[in-house]
Amino acid sequence: MRLIWVFLLWAMPLWAEQAADGVAPEAAAPVLAGSSDPEVQAALAAKTAGVPVEAREWMIAAAHPLAVAAGATVLKAGGTAADAMIAVQAVLGLVEPQSSGLGGGAFLLWHDGATGEVTTLDGRETAPFAATPQLFQTGDGKPMGFWDAVIGGRSVGVPGVPALLEVAHRRWGKQPWESLLAPAIDLAEGGFTVSPRLAALVAADQERLARHPETAGYFLPEGLSIAEGARLTNPAYAATLREMARAGAAAFYATGEGGIGRAIVEAVRGVPDNPGALSELDLAAYRVRERAEVYAPYRQYEVCGMGPPSSDGVAVGQILGMLGAFDLAALGPESAEAWRLIGDASRLAFADRERFLADEDFTPVPVQGLLDPAYFAERAGALRGEKALPSVEAGKPKWTHAGLRVDGVSLERPSTTHISIVDRYGNALSMTSSIENAFGSRVMVRGFLLNNQLTDFSFVTHREGVRVANHVEPGKRPRSSIAPTIVRESGKPVLVIGSPGGSRIIGYVAQTVIAWADWGMDVQEAVAMPHLVNRFGRYELEEGTSALGLAPALEAIGFETRGVEMTSGLHAIEIGEAGLFGGADPRREGIALDQ
Repeated sequence: MRLIWVFLLWAMPLWAEQAADGVAPEAAAPVLAGSSDPEVQAALAAKTAGVPVEAREWMIAAAHPLAVAAGATVLKAGGTAADAMIAVQAVLGLVEPQSSGLGGGAFLLWHDGATGEVTTLDGRETAPFAATPQLFQTGDGKPMGFWDAVIGGRSVGVPGVPALLEVAHRRWGKQPWESLLAPAIDLAEGGFTVSPRLAALVAADQERLARHPETAGYFLPEGLSIAEGARLTNPAYAATLREMARAGAAAFYATGEGGIGRAIVEAVRGVPDNPGALSELDLAAYRVRERAEVYAPYRQYEVCGMGPPSSDGVAVGQILGMLGAFDLAALGPESAEAWRLIGDASRLAFADRERFLADEDFTPVPVQGLLDPAYFAERAGALRGEKALPSVEAGKPKWTHAGLRVDGVSLERPSTTHISIVDRYGNALSMTSSIENAFGSRVMVRGFLLNNQLTDFSFVTHREGVRVANHVEPGKRPRSSIAPTIVRESGKPVLVIGSPGGSRIIGYVAQTVIAWADWGMDVQEAVAMPHLVNRFGRYELEEGTSALGLAPALEAIGFETRGVEMTSGLHAIEIGEAGLFGGADPRREGIALDQ
């Protein structure tokens, strides 16, 4: 069976996900093969062959070979996973600017090799203090159109990535801060080769990119989109990184004369047709938050994830928690019955997610109740039939606060990146970073793009007088589906994983854990297997893959199905007695490197 799946995956076309409403998220493209580095070429060859990369000492998997190579250099020199992450993220902001960067946010999970403790850091963007609940509503109180909300300054939240990098370095870094930014500075000044993926994305988004002068000047020089294979420099980004190398993250948030922070505020507020409310006070007040990690049992494992405002730890934990009562291993990956269970468990988790999950600094969230084994058993009872559930509703978890909630309307789009790293000291890092939609708000400042993460808030604040948990409030962090995950066994990490993909991230991560834990796939097979995702009732089956072959059986048990082109970007590392094994999603340009 495993060989059949691998053969089908080799033939999988690498295309873009196309949203049903015409939104053009990130498109996939052929794997980048421009590097002459023999280690990079070996990693690319392993991914193409569908086999994991193996190592004894350390491993890194991320979304672009140049970024991975930068992180690998740090690890070779004795740096920690935190050190390597900083180098990787700085390069990704240059070579993969559509997905993440200094102008965005991130969530980070850290397993400490010395203490065994797990720490989660929240570098999510915050809403400006001047934001109102009606931020994304028209004058008559109706939700704005998605693109009307996204393009320009209105959608920009306070970036959190620079602060998160500095906090991680202060807590767990060993190498000098300035040395970790040096690879990205060198590439920005010396130039890098435009990948097929970046070129394709720019070509598909020319009209929106052209609306902001600095953005157009960089991606559309002389009115033409940057071409695959072209040499691209970004001296403005290099200058930004040099300021941060000299003065730390404070340089990024500086709002004095000539400061990066002031330039951000001026750009956001100065968009002629859709200005934002970001202020210098918002930048000065930004802080990374350490959150309580969340745990859910699955088989003999403990699945660790982020708590609110991320919905991933709860949603992934709920899906796996409900499925723990069923023998998925016996059913196998080609069983419609297995996918019925997975799909309906996902629908139940998404119903709870929409009702309850939000920034718990502003809204009480029943995290313990949602992850209570007794609640899993109660919700799993609905899965014991033979047909797809005709409908699903949010449950009634136990919690300590009284309150009514209704579902909101948020339009989360997939433009994100994921980094998995294990270092020689036994530390494991899982970090997912994002600017939300591809190219974010399309507003570029000092060589980097600004996010549109505020559109992850619900555009609706109330329904029939009952409040939506994830509505806009000053200083609040929007709910996210970003799902950095560390799976542990007996307190030790055994799988480090995460993915981009909007709200499908939850399904991608849960499915990969199941493929690895239940179906015996290695990490490369697990991240590459065809996707089947059910969030809201309709089963989405990955176009061009064997997943489409399950459509008749799924329809026979009551599901509506639709073929969808999906561009996950899963990066996973398995940690076992035999060593480390890395896998990189064939749908994107990333690789796993080792030693």
